[in-house]
Amino acid sequence: MREVRQSLKLNDVCYDIRGPVMAEAMRRESQGHEILKLNIGNPAPFGFEAPRHVREAVAQALSSAEGYSDSRGIAQTREAVVAHYQARGVPGVHADLVFLGNGVSELIVMTLQALLNAGDEVLVPAPDYPLWTAAISLAGGTPVHYLCDESQEWQPDLEDVRAKVTPQTKALVIINPNNPTGAVYSEATLQGLLRIAREHHLVVFSDEIYDAIVYDDAVHHHTASLAPDLLCLTFNGLSKTFRLAGYRAGWLVITGPTHRAQDYLEGLSVLANMRLCANVPAQHAVTAALTGPDSIAELVRADGRFAAQAQVAHSILTSVEGISCVRPRGALYVFPRLDPEVFPCFDDEQRVLDILRATDVLLVQGTGFNWPRHDHLRIVTLPSVEVLREALHRVTEYLLTTKV
Repeated sequence: MREVRQSLKLNDVCYDIRGPVMAEAMRRESQGHEILKLNIGNPAPFGFEAPRHVREAVAQALSSAEGYSDSRGIAQTREAVVAHYQARGVPGVHADLVFLGNGVSELIVMTLQALLNAGDEVLVPAPDYPLWTAAISLAGGTPVHYLCDESQEWQPDLEDVRAKVTPQTKALVIINPNNPTGAVYSEATLQGLLRIAREHHLVVFSDEIYDAIVYDDAVHHHTASLAPDLLCLTFNGLSKTFRLAGYRAGWLVITGPTHRAQDYLEGLSVLANMRLCANVPAQHAVTAALTGPDSIAELVRADGRFAAQAQVAHSILTSVEGISCVRPRGALYVFPRLDPEVFPCFDDEQRVLDILRATDVLLVQGTGFNWPRHDHLRIVTLPSVEVLREALHRVTEYLLTTKV
């Protein structure tokens, strides 16, 4: 039999959060090493439990969740999503324009597959959550990365965004609060991005999976609430705010002048029908989560675990000469910069491999998030304060051995 090779469509597709470094971590685990995985925002391994009322709602619904649902999702659940956004000032939300998915990841892939033709360009932040770049490439499009400005708390550089627009640009991706930087975009920044989208008739994709995970005085603004005149696709789910990553439960809300996008919406419906439906028990979890009591406020307040752990990580890292870090205003990560004059590096993937082998702490290199330089790391802040201190002590002690 001749060699079977992967599709050429995968040439520009990568997801380094679970890439070669993860493979090395698994190899070390098989040899008996205990690896602290700070590479992925998975709350469950760090002791975060889902709200009890959500688990109970799923258990109670199991007997009625054995068949397919509507391809868009259970009507009751879609109505719960509508009420959720109406209460937050998002206009023009309708249940027939809500799609439930097996996590936000599935919905991102579906919406891009339905939109893009070969050569179409999509503006994506750098750094980004790499699924966006990979999914655009897989759909035949071209990801074009606009820079976020570290000196301005990682707000997007509006002039760079504007400079990256071409006649082939079809859409703009906004990730707010941002993974990996922890930035929460100001209203002025969002309005600036939306002005560019208006000027060039761009579809707006707004990834808001961390919308309720904000710290201090940071305020999250729903993109769709500022853009009733633009076709805006808002993505969210249960994995972070409700600590239910394994349920793979997400939703998509489409707002704006949808009468100008009927052909696109028909294509999206075709793809939704092809996958039959999203996980039905998890759809019941969405209903319970969005209509039940708040379970995130205690984690993000100043003395809550999410906020305290983010602060500790920031403090430890910035206490080391040669390491700087913008204080995260949201999400579950820090994205520190290692001064190349102090910690020279030509291959940041090799650096995180070396860190793993020396410390048994698994991180992700900054270039894994399509950052153009080899000078950043992304670190998950989900461990308890005690575990986080130990992990960062190991990492910084190792880095000091590589200092010039």
